[in-house]
Amino acid sequence: MFEVGSQIRRSSKSVRSNIVEGYGRRRYVMEYIRFLTFSIATNDETIGHLETLFETESLKNSIYSFNLLSAISKKLAISS
Repeated sequence: MFEVGSQIRRSSKSVRSNIVEGYGRRRYVMEYIRFLTFSIATNDETIGHLETLFETESLKNSIYSFNLLSAISKKLAISS
């Protein structure tokens, strides 16, 4: 469980880092889109880890996290 927790922390931080880096390259549209695409993929990875923990009953209440991560996914999809 601690190993998965560490991976969730890393992947969730990576979502933000990719958005920020992509924004820094917004002049170059294809680069910007590429980093937003990385953000979407990493966000999906985070959701997958949380769903696995929820399904194995290692995580009891993840409704807030799922809703927040799903909202982020939708916003990123619209942006790219």
